[in-house]
Amino acid sequence: MEKGAVKIAPSILAADFARLGQQVVEAEQGGADRIHVDVMDGHFVPNLSMGAVIVQSLRRVTRLPLEIHLMISDPDSFLDEFVAAGSDSFLVHWEGNNNLHRTVQKIRTLGKRAAVAINPATPSAVLEEIVQDLDQVLVMTVDPGFGHQQFIRTTLPKIERVRELTERHKPGCDVEVDGGIDATTAPLVVRAGATVLVAGSAIFGDRGGVAAAMSRLRTALDPMALDHVARDQIKDETELDAQTDLQRSR
Repeated sequence: MEKGAVKIAPSILAADFARLGQQVVEAEQGGADRIHVDVMDGHFVPNLSMGAVIVQSLRRVTRLPLEIHLMISDPDSFLDEFVAAGSDSFLVHWEGNNNLHRTVQKIRTLGKRAAVAINPATPSAVLEEIVQDLDQVLVMTVDPGFGHQQFIRTTLPKIERVRELTERHKPGCDVEVDGGIDATTAPLVVRAGATVLVAGSAIFGDRGGVAAAMSRLRTALDPMALDHVARDQIKDETELDAQTDLQRSR
């Protein structure tokens, strides 16, 4: 992946809400490409979060695109409200949506970017019939609902499969990842094919401040760092193959 191609989407779920506007401005100044807004209803996921009023407030302090991750049972009922508040794109889950095509088409009719999210245990194959209608796919690398979770490494092969799927059926479709993304895991997911990284705690929870956190994450995506990750992956695969051969010879 060429330098500068990876986008960073700070997730305000991890922000200090007493200083939310200020921290979003700091993220924008630090080079953020968009702002990720997690909306939860306490039913689809076991947590409650923000509504359209937060989006309306953010729209006054930033020109960055606001992407709305709808972790709710009935996303269609809230699209108009969030559009009026200033949203630019919507991410809806494959899980629990019996009329996903209808939801995606409504988003597109409203003139907004459409994305579908899949949970860690959901196979990438479910996207085959909808990916051609999408601007983006979101691969959850933690179970949705809470921040501060540990990255699930077994999602890496799925990111690769999603990237292959989008390249076959919808070239240019972004592959976004969300969950446990920091300076250590960012190079792993980019190597796997991710083009957009959602990061919450790694940005808003950094003791050095938002600007320093953004800089650290960008540094981790430097081509030299990515090459180092690739060498480590080759080494790990070689060692695994050697162990497998040894076990078979016994």
